Amino acid sequence: MPTVLIIDDNAAVGVALDVLFSLHDIAALHAASPEEGLAVLARQPVDLVIQDMNFTADTTSGEEGVALFREIRKRHPDLPVILLTAWTHLDAAVDLIKAGAADYLSKPWNDDRLLATVTNLVELGQANRALNQRLQRERRARRELEQNYDLRGLTWADPATERVLTLACQVARADVPVLITGPNGTGKERIAEIIQANSQVANGPFVVLNCGALPSELIEAELFGAEAGAYTGASKAREGKFEAADGGTLFLDEIGNLPLAGQMKLLRVLETGRFERLGSNRERQVRVRVISATNADLQAMIRAGTFREDLFYRLNVIELKLPPLSARPGDILPLAQGFLPPDKSLHPSAEAALLAHTWPGNVRELKNVMARASLLTSGDVIKPAELGLPAPAGSSQEAEPDREAIVQALARAHGVIAQAAADLGLSRQALYRRMERLGIARAA
Repeated sequence: MPTVLIIDDNAAVGVALDVLFSLHDIAALHAASPEEGLAVLARQPVDLVIQDMNFTADTTSGEEGVALFREIRKRHPDLPVILLTAWTHLDAAVDLIKAGAADYLSKPWNDDRLLATVTNLVELGQANRALNQRLQRERRARRELEQNYDLRGLTWADPATERVLTLACQVARADVPVLITGPNGTGKERIAEIIQANSQVANGPFVVLNCGALPSELIEAELFGAEAGAYTGASKAREGKFEAADGGTLFLDEIGNLPLAGQMKLLRVLETGRFERLGSNRERQVRVRVISATNADLQAMIRAGTFREDLFYRLNVIELKLPPLSARPGDILPLAQGFLPPDKSLHPSAEAALLAHTWPGNVRELKNVMARASLLTSGDVIKPAELGLPAPAGSSQEAEPDREAIVQALARAHGVIAQAAADLGLSRQALYRRMERLGIARAA
């Protein structure tokens, strides 16, 4: 149950407000003086303060209330305060609202308005605390990841990416195959590098084979090597990727492109650690950690008979699902800035345009967009036109920040409205209006 502290020297005010709030499941505490009110705040948490502006008999200046308000703001800067007085001084009200007061109401008050204000502020405060707690958990989890694991300089900020990273680091030291799934361009190879860097074979080689970049007849030779004369053009013996990766990690990208014959031989190597080069009868023994990746639906390929089910389950001991960039929007701006040279930055409207784009090409597309913008921008600040992105459907010439853009700006600014507004290219009032319309709570 939310709790409101009423600081007023008139006992009748406290009784009236106590009755009003009790009818709406809000607990009320009453203090008769500024000193008593500050003492209550020092010993127990409350959700909101309603304070009078005058406490001495025959005093109407409001100076006592101003002093109390400033002391509350000093000790409890995030606590909402409603000012309540029988003597309305407009200049004082404006000054205190600018200083952070939540509202300024005259006695006798309107019950409906007061109750609506209190309810909204309490709900907003609860949402702020929940958001702040979530942000603290995320920051703590990020620190633990960065302190305990080698993340190979990866740039990220979105919780969805953090979940993938956490699981990747957890399974890195286990000697089991890992399958990384996700659309093209999402950074699957970077995740594989992180697994290798935190594995028991971190000092061993990290060898990459893109199974989709080679003709099917050459993939087996690339994997297992070949003796001279094993196929047309093989003028000398060559080492395969498994031999090159011995004592380390072999990353097989686009594993769905591996032909069935190669799948069968790969399964045998995974089970025994043994294989033969093409054109050779001599078995070779290796110890290799295999990480594979695909953007294909391997289950559908199994049903179609183009991918072996036993190989799938062998590769898929641990599956890491890397979401598309559009599903982890918190990564967009940190990645974009990371792709820029140090002397370039993004205008807030360009940031909004980046956040509004759907990124069908994922991180690879973002990298290319930033490279192009860096070349086309003569100044230090990149504007939306220099990004070359299509305008969102139904948008005006000047893109209005959407909910996600505002939430991200508030998170970056740690809830400081002025900073978030500047980040988005808005005035404080415009940002407040958008937050109210979209139901966004201000971060604590």
